[in-house]
Amino acid sequence: MKLTVLVDNNTLIDRYFLGEPALSFFIEEDDKRILFDTGYSEVFIKNADKMRIDLRNLDYVVLSHGHLDHTWGLTHLIRLHMEAKNEAILSNTPKIIGHPLIFNTKLFDPIGEIGSILSHEKVSRHFPVQLTKEPLWLTDRLVFLGEIKRIFDFEGKDSIGQVVTDQGSVNDFVLDDTAIVYKSSEGLVIIIGCAHSGICNIIEYAKEVCQEERVVDIIGGFHLLNPSKEQLDNTVRYINDLKPTKLHACHCTDLHSKIALSKVAYLGEVGVGLQLSYL
Repeated sequence: MKLTVLVDNNTLIDRYFLGEPALSFFIEEDDKRILFDTGYSEVFIKNADKMRIDLRNLDYVVLSHGHLDHTWGLTHLIRLHMEAKNEAILSNTPKIIGHPLIFNTKLFDPIGEIGSILSHEKVSRHFPVQLTKEPLWLTDRLVFLGEIKRIFDFEGKDSIGQVVTDQGSVNDFVLDDTAIVYKSSEGLVIIIGCAHSGICNIIEYAKEVCQEERVVDIIGGFHLLNPSKEQLDNTVRYINDLKPTKLHACHCTDLHSKIALSKVAYLGEVGVGLQLSYL
């Protein structure tokens, strides 16, 4: 599997790409081409074009959760594919994969809507959509985890605004937050968006679904922004016991948390343009 960072808060030195406080990865596994999250704007398309990655040719678009910094770029991807059809440019229509709550309205005072700007109905008029709480294997070695089991009492407990459901508006504990996992020959590569469900919860569920205890790498946002001392201490203790080969914490992970994590695991730098490969 090869993973390329299309969008992150940071860019790499001497690589002249655009960054934004958002996330998007391009993944190639077996013969499948997967876009994991779409960032906030059209930046992921601009960066991909400069890297000679054709986002008109995708098999899946996997959405980690519904927040604006991971889904609002979807409007630009739809436009890219619509224009390709209009100009008779070769393209492949991807399937959208996500949790059943991925397109629900999310409200946060005083901002208003912070969820997907597109509804399920609107998206499905352009791309096929498959929403599931259950794990879904995209290839023989790459799995979408679905809804994450929350077993630790120090993470995944905070609500962020409200989510509008069939029962009305309720506190949003971001139940749609999920991840994808690659079963490499050396262990698991866990690819996350923001880890609102808890980074340790995600890792434990990944090990359960994949029936594998070894972890090679974890890349994405660890949702450690000014965490409580309890959460950070327990997370660092968990990672120390886990003994992953390396970590690539980015996006919504602050410097203090990165320093703490770096004391118990190798922490690699992340920025737009980074490419990682796993066997």
